[in-house]
This record gives sequence, structure tokens and C-alpha cells, in this order.
Amino acid sequence: MNQNKPVSTLVFDVNETLLDITTLEPLFDRLFGDPAVLREWFAELILYSQTMTLSGLYTPFGKLAGGTLKMIGSIHDVDITHDDISELAQRIGSMPAHEDAVPALTLLRDAGFRLVTLTNSASAASPTPLERAGLGEFFEHSFSVESVGKFKPAPETYQLVADALKAEASDLCLVACHLWDTIGAQAAGWHGALVTRPHNALLPAAEVPVPDLVAPDLIKLADQIVRRWKAT
Repeated sequence: MNQNKPVSTLVFDVNETLLDITTLEPLFDRLFGDPAVLREWFAELILYSQTMTLSGLYTPFGKLAGGTLKMIGSIHDVDITHDDISELAQRIGSMPAHEDAVPALTLLRDAGFRLVTLTNSASAASPTPLERAGLGEFFEHSFSVESVGKFKPAPETYQLVADALKAEASDLCLVACHLWDTIGAQAAGWHGALVTRPHNALLPAAEVPVPDLVAPDLIKLADQIVRRWKAT
């Protein structure tokens, strides 16, 4: 990859990077008496999404989310009802944007970057979760891994975006708060920009790709992106 070539397109992860998953905590507090069980559920959801892909299998992310909640319920000896699954889906579909999202996206759009999203979640009818959160206007296109039937960080998920945009890998930078996502993107030849939201950090181990840019919030990360790759 040509490290000196300016990035023209920023591809944003959605869940937790742009949308605030901590708004799911009241459900986990009600069910388990501990809002922190949200993190256990989310980690298992990502683990089993990747397990499905490695096994050559696929089921929509939302279905896995509900099934993972029932699995966590079994582990904690908590009965999970259909209504609980429905509440989870409703909360996921209405997560608000992080406070730093609009200022950061505005800065990047004004700097001339092409903005799209890539999510493990299935496509949704309008109003989409991004539209409900007030972020839809910033993005030229929203890509879902359902098109390839594999979850990130499978190489095919990143290639989906490159092919659709007719872009070279070196033109693209993934912006995410999950290191496993930036690792996948960088392995596909993209750049990676990591926002270290709570519960997310670098992994100091041999051969693990280090993101090109790292910042504690999206505004600081956007500023770094503009200074390094301003598109206009």
C-alpha cells in the first residue's frame, strides 16, 4: 500500500463507533441487576458473529443479538422472554449518536472527504438507525455485510465497499472503535483510524497492525485525519 497517497474515503463502523450502545444498559440492569452485563453480551455477540463466518455460516446480526441475549440469560439463570428480545431490538434500532459524532462528521465532510458506513447490522427501512440518530445526511451510502453473508473482519466485507465505490484499497480508511475491525481493514490494504472509546484499546502484540491514527474521541480523530489526508 502506498502510505503517502492521500485517503479520499472514510468508512465508518456504526455500532459503538457512531451510536451509543450504553443506552442498552437499562435493559441489562433490569434483567440481570447489573448494567455491565451489556459488555459480556456484546463481546459474546461479536465472538459468535465471527465464529459463524469462520464456520461458513450466516444468520442476520439482529437474530444473533437476540439469541446471544438468551444465551447470557442461561448462563446467569435468568429467563429471557420474547418481550425482552423485542425490547432489545427496539433499543438497538433507536440508539442515539455519540456527542462527538456530529461535530467530527461535519469537520470531515467540510474537508471534502467521501463518507460511507459499513456495519454488521442488516439493512433497515427508512428511517434507519443512523437517520433516527441524526447522522444519515452525512453519508453517501450505508453498506451492510449481509450483501456478502459474512461478518467483519472477513476480507470480503471490506472488498464489498471497495468494489461498490470503485476505489483502491489505499484510498480507503476504516474509522472504528474496535481494534478487530481496523485490523481486518488494514489486512485488506486499507488504512485504519481507531477511536479508543471506553472498553476499547490497542493490542500490543507481535504482528498486530497498529492503526495509522488513534485518538480518544471522534473530534480529535477527525482533526488528525484532516491534518494528514485533507481531501480538498
